[in-house]
Amino acid sequence: MEVSQPAAASSTSSMSSPGTPAPNGRHLGDLTRSDTSWQVYLETRPQGQLVSGRVHFVSAGAHRSTGWIFLEASDSDTLNRFNEFSPVELWKLLESLG
Repeated sequence: MEVSQPAAASSTSSMSSPGTPAPNGRHLGDLTRSDTSWQVYLETRPQGQLVSGRVHFVSAGAHRSTGWIFLEASDSDTLNRFNEFSPVELWKLLESLG
């Protein structure tokens, strides 16, 4: 199992371009096991004085998204919270989405 991570994004200015499977999400890395590979995105949005976030998993033929599972004080806090997930926990989260 492997997670490759590009440089961590620190602001919404590094969001992926329109037309991508997660247009409002930042690509944070790839989750790979055997022949299976998923791109992992974190999408954030303002929610009052806080920032909520959800995770998108994108493969060649599928797109799975969590609900808005993060609620943090800032965009960077949401990213830090996401970074607390291990690859095993990300796989479990993905598998729970069926």
